[in-house]
Amino acid sequence: MDRIVPKQGAPTSFADLTAQLQPAVVNIATKQRVQVSQNPFQGTPFADLFGNQGGGTPATREAQSLGSGFIVSADGYVVTNNHVITADGQGKVEEISVTTADGTEYPATLVGSDADSDLAVLKISGKNDFPFVHFGDSKHARVGDWVIAIGNPFGLGGTVTSGIVSAVYRATGGGAYDRFIQTDASINRGNSGGPLFDMQGNVIGINNAIFSPSGGSVGIGFAIPADTAEPIVQKLISGEEILRGYLGVQINPVSEDFADALGIPANRGEFIQRVEKGEPADKAGLQAGDVVLKVNGKDITPDQTLSFIVANIPPGTRVPLEFIRNGKRETVQLVVGRRPSAEQLASQRFDPSNNNDQQDSLAPAGSGLVERALGIQALALTPQISRQLGLTEGTSGVVVTAVDPNSDAAQKGLQRGTVIYQANYRDIASPKDLEAAVSAVKSEGREAILLRLQPRGGPTISAPIRLRNDN
Repeated sequence: MDRIVPKQGAPTSFADLTAQLQPAVVNIATKQRVQVSQNPFQGTPFADLFGNQGGGTPATREAQSLGSGFIVSADGYVVTNNHVITADGQGKVEEISVTTADGTEYPATLVGSDADSDLAVLKISGKNDFPFVHFGDSKHARVGDWVIAIGNPFGLGGTVTSGIVSAVYRATGGGAYDRFIQTDASINRGNSGGPLFDMQGNVIGINNAIFSPSGGSVGIGFAIPADTAEPIVQKLISGEEILRGYLGVQINPVSEDFADALGIPANRGEFIQRVEKGEPADKAGLQAGDVVLKVNGKDITPDQTLSFIVANIPPGTRVPLEFIRNGKRETVQLVVGRRPSAEQLASQRFDPSNNNDQQDSLAPAGSGLVERALGIQALALTPQISRQLGLTEGTSGVVVTAVDPNSDAAQKGLQRGTVIYQANYRDIASPKDLEAAVSAVKSEGREAILLRLQPRGGPTISAPIRLRNDN
């Protein structure tokens, strides 16, 4: 075997490259208004005993968040993560500011954001000769390539770290955009939205997340690949609507167990668990039990999932889809549909018997008021969910999808699949209706709300649910 000699010019220092790139990297700060409890014992065992010592109305305070970003044009377009400039349901972002490497602070306006890919574009003004950087071609990134990250970890602006590409296109969850470049360059809280550069000074990734049992860097960081991010960024800048492809199937990776049961290779293709009626897969004749191997000429693998491939095909495109049914390979032509909203997808995927979504800290929907005040998460009833629950089609209400086990709602018997029809004698048809009812109760200074509800498989009852003081 020939000896591999490092290329001449392998970096002995990153100083020259850093000096060239750092002026285009910015710190991003937001100011937001959040509601907090006035209970001085909040977070202690005495919270419920002493109640809200400050009165019945929660206080509003100003909160700040910090992140990173980078300038991509001389006229001041800035790219960052969506989660850097949103309040995550806990409040309202009132102000966004961008600080450049020379310490100049600029007010920023939000040009556009995309929660699915966790990307956002800001605009700063003041001059037309901002230093900027370019996106590179992340498809050519290789494991072992040198990279550097520049950002604002823990508010320490202008921090530079180096490392290598640890893995390319690491799939972390199977979703349409759960595909990242993994690096061991130190990335910490505040690095989100900052650039990951190759040795040519091109942005090959946008730092997005870390894996860390301790909360600090342990050498496992993730960046959104440039070839995923750049087309979305350009659409946000131009004001185009971001449309994503959709098949209408629920899928599982072909694990070793699936492969042994079906007599096919593991880690190739994805198994269809369910086909949504009337959606593109159904119209093309796909069935539960089919194994999709290839779409539009691209193999389905753990690194290139069906969700990712299809999401990046424009709706209305006609593509070939190859699959296995009863041991035989078949191909159909399929017209890709338009991916529904996150709320619609959650409705489609709701399974009343699956309690895996139960969690102590509920992800907020809307403003997050219902989650914080009641400790539940809910979806509007759809015809599909009504059928699953054995309800008459057209029934109006919301269905509980998760319950905090420490909430009064849990103590009163609410669980996944419970349907709520009324709040304080008013009919509700959506989570927004329930949120409005909770808001009204809070404004009146009451500490509980009366819900008319039906536990799964039980009779309709009324139950008073005590509001939590930690909202």
